[in-house]
Amino acid sequence: MKNFITDKKERVRFVKFLGVGLSGAVIDFGTLNLLTYFAGMKLVYAQAISFVLAVTNNFIWNRVWTYPDSRSKPLANQLGQFFLINGIGILVRTPIILLSEKVLFGILNGLFSDVVFPFTNFLTIERIAENLAVVIAILIILLWNFFANRLWTYNDVE
Repeated sequence: MKNFITDKKERVRFVKFLGVGLSGAVIDFGTLNLLTYFAGMKLVYAQAISFVLAVTNNFIWNRVWTYPDSRSKPLANQLGQFFLINGIGILVRTPIILLSEKVLFGILNGLFSDVVFPFTNFLTIERIAENLAVVIAILIILLWNFFANRLWTYNDVE
């Protein structure tokens, strides 16, 4: 891999990776909130399902758009590498979400316990804390995912 700081092509790939990640985040948050709010699923299970859907989306778009010149690698190998790296990511992400959600809930509950939010059936302090916890985890895992995938999954790209 070329120097990320000095190579414009690598910086463009990173921006594309961020764009793909943003689409994955929309899927992640949308699925998470649908499963926790409408299906009543526990956060730990809902975030695992939403994560897998987002990773699947991200793999497809990274293979097609971010690293189109990497399609010389067999699809199954590349998919396995991508999911293994993201699997490590979810092993780190899950405890981050569970711990930060509790901390954020305590902070937000202390700050806003007397505030009545609009859409109170959906927009609760607990739901805000859950979503902020996912944001924190996504930001932490983002760099791991980019560099690990660039060095292993997409290492055939110049």
